[in-house]
Amino acid sequence: MKKDSLNNLTEGSHVHLMGICGTAMASLAGLLKDKKFRVTGSDSHPYPPMSTQIEGLGIQIQKPYSKSNLNPRPDFIIVGNVISASNEEATEMVRLHIPHCSLPQAMGEFIIADRNSFVISGTHGKTTTTSMTSWILDQAGFEPGFLIGGIPKNFEHSFRNPVKDTFVIEGDEYDTAYFDKVPKFIHYKPQQVVLTSVEFDHADIYRDLDHVKSAFKMLMDLIPAQGNLVYWGDDLNVNDVAKFCQIKNKFSFGFNPENHFQIQMVGDGEKISQFKIFENKKELIEIETQQIGKYNVLNATAAAIITYLNKVPLSQISKALKSFSGVKRRQEILGEFRGVTLIEDFAHHPTAVKQTIEAVQKKYSPRKVFSIFEPRSATSRRKIFQNDYLIAFKSAQESLICEAFDQTKLSDADRFSTQELVTELQNSGHNSHCFTTADQIVTYITQAAKTKDVVLIMSNGGFDGIYEKLIAQLNGK
Repeated sequence: MKKDSLNNLTEGSHVHLMGICGTAMASLAGLLKDKKFRVTGSDSHPYPPMSTQIEGLGIQIQKPYSKSNLNPRPDFIIVGNVISASNEEATEMVRLHIPHCSLPQAMGEFIIADRNSFVISGTHGKTTTTSMTSWILDQAGFEPGFLIGGIPKNFEHSFRNPVKDTFVIEGDEYDTAYFDKVPKFIHYKPQQVVLTSVEFDHADIYRDLDHVKSAFKMLMDLIPAQGNLVYWGDDLNVNDVAKFCQIKNKFSFGFNPENHFQIQMVGDGEKISQFKIFENKKELIEIETQQIGKYNVLNATAAAIITYLNKVPLSQISKALKSFSGVKRRQEILGEFRGVTLIEDFAHHPTAVKQTIEAVQKKYSPRKVFSIFEPRSATSRRKIFQNDYLIAFKSAQESLICEAFDQTKLSDADRFSTQELVTELQNSGHNSHCFTTADQIVTYITQAAKTKDVVLIMSNGGFDGIYEKLIAQLNGK
């Protein structure tokens, strides 16, 4: 048995998580607490919904990072990928010789083990597809465990320990930890794999698109001969990666007729999507889902196919997807305040931003939609997608874009410029505005938004509490 392994611990042992408010780390905290470990954790910038989930589990979030957080001394530490080797807690962990590992290592060795592992991978759609797959398997009686990078509304939490031999996990291509520089999904023992999409992302660790592809090709090599690969066949990048998978059971899906599984839309309304899936031109199943937009149709199709290949009856797949309620922070309606509908979304990559804006505007047409964006992810704060965001926001009726979050570690030449983007949008005739703070955006929306208008807020972080602030202002508090 490995020296630094959770398998060495007994019930009641103290496990500390550095970076506990990360989407996956918060879920792992819940899995460990459910297994009767004493769980503590630290973070620098906790924010909902994961911070809320952790607090609801009775776990106190220690902030900021400090060597004092390791007193009393934990029996084991799990280190998040936001932690650098120079972090005060990390250096203290090494000094004290505390056993430790990364989150993916812990998941692979301790939670997934020898189970049938469903790994949902890709640049976009992982969280929704993982949630849909988990819900289908749950409703079919598989009693799966799961770890999801968001909180599905059909479940109480973003995690669950497995009862039987099935585990579903969001397979992120981001790296694992400062001492384990491989994509997370390398540790997840994949047997059933979905590849939703492949685009350039994570510019802080990947050089270019080919470098990103190389990570996904590593995943292709890990699928065993008896496993399954389900991939989006309409996309050239995905096809390029899928070619490196040598197993027999490879199945493409998409709208193009040459795919093994073909999608045919039946209805694309404001509140539901209806479509049929054909297998080699023969009708297989008709699906109705509350999730709207092209990408959600693709997500639902991927979930349907990977579960169908694992012997879930088609009638149960259809029923489960019809009752799937979505994921928090994925086009989540926060409510109507002073007649203004407020929607929260996690979109940060320009492709996701564009698709989200278009889907929401279509759903609420002819109502006006204000599209608000905070460049917060490691990639969106960089210049790399400057032109891509220009294309994305040209589809917005009115865009309000905040200055990027914390660019202090980037050179001037590498920094994304909100002002440059907004100027280009304005020069091309688009209604766009640049803001320095969330408070400024709240003030603008409070004055500009009218009854029946829609406000879409996109950020992969806390956005300085903009949601609560805007709700309070619209309610006149």
